[in-house]
Amino acid sequence: MRRSHIALCVLALLAGCSSGTPARSEEAAPATQLQEPEPPRPLHHAKHTTSGFENNYGHLPRESFLKWRWERFTQGLPKPPANGYRFPMAHPDIAWLKANRTADTLTWIGHASALVQLDGVNILTDPVFSERASPFSFVGPKRKTPPGLTIDELPHVDIVLISHNHYDHLDKPSIEALNRQAGGPPRFLVPLGIGKWMNDIGVTNVEELDWSDETHAAGLNIWFVPSQHWSARTPFDRAETLWGGWVVKTPAGAAHPYSFWFAGDTGYSPDFRDIGARFGGFDLALIPIGAYDPRWFMHAQHVDPEEAVRIFEDVHAKKAIGIHWGSFELTDEPLDEPPRRLAEAARNAGLPADAFTVLKYGEMIHLDMPNSSAATIGR
Repeated sequence: MRRSHIALCVLALLAGCSSGTPARSEEAAPATQLQEPEPPRPLHHAKHTTSGFENNYGHLPRESFLKWRWERFTQGLPKPPANGYRFPMAHPDIAWLKANRTADTLTWIGHASALVQLDGVNILTDPVFSERASPFSFVGPKRKTPPGLTIDELPHVDIVLISHNHYDHLDKPSIEALNRQAGGPPRFLVPLGIGKWMNDIGVTNVEELDWSDETHAAGLNIWFVPSQHWSARTPFDRAETLWGGWVVKTPAGAAHPYSFWFAGDTGYSPDFRDIGARFGGFDLALIPIGAYDPRWFMHAQHVDPEEAVRIFEDVHAKKAIGIHWGSFELTDEPLDEPPRRLAEAARNAGLPADAFTVLKYGEMIHLDMPNSSAATIGR
């Protein structure tokens, strides 16, 4: 019985049972004549506490976690995928990946984990290599598909980008292993509030960023940008650390200019029109397409494939790869449904066949050339 209670708490954290982060407010406390007015806090910094964060546009509604779990139980959801959890796997040339410092590539590892090799720099997004997306080894969502690369198969990682602190995006064993990698730890770029967690587990090569902050790492220009989501590692720390996505650009004057945007985890919001307007588009976007059903529960925090296509258009991406699907059975749709719906949504939007696709686990593509195999998965 004790384990069942723990399991419910873990599922609640992953799914957002009470994910109400308030909408931003532009009201400021009036200054008095006797005190110097405090500098205005950014709009996404919570006004009702000394710490914590809010979404830019609208609040995440407080939906009933128990109602969702009851519906899931009575309807027998999620249904198993038609492929019997046997997703196609690719087998990249590991020795070539480790030696490569000239070609720009993308390798999808699984869920939100991807290896981007850009301008001679190895970048890893939301590394999760554990068997469960959970604080426990005995309970919580279990991996249905192995990672496309193991940690030992990675090249030396220069930069790690963390979108937020949910267990399917911030995995303690994976972070610790990367911190011990041969040749020295990567530079970990994290949202505000996560630096302390990293320091507590012995990771010190960390930089925290707020929305719109810019930094420079390994010769690349990097910005932390908004998403519509929330954060928590326990039932008691909701929204105490920030969440968001990452923009990475080669420096001005680079021989082969390139930019990509890693969306992290998000619901749909006007943030993406803002990002598109600010940066003027991207060569590549990594956009979540899974963990979206039931919509009454998930709509504010996880986009479905149709909304993912809207995001693609909002940010003016030239090419996108769908992530956040197929690894962990977090929600009610079958694990193999997101690529099929994405393919249909892309066709309905009139996108070119290879504009917004998915990859096989472990599949590598060169970023300066089209990839025909990716466009066929899920069609």
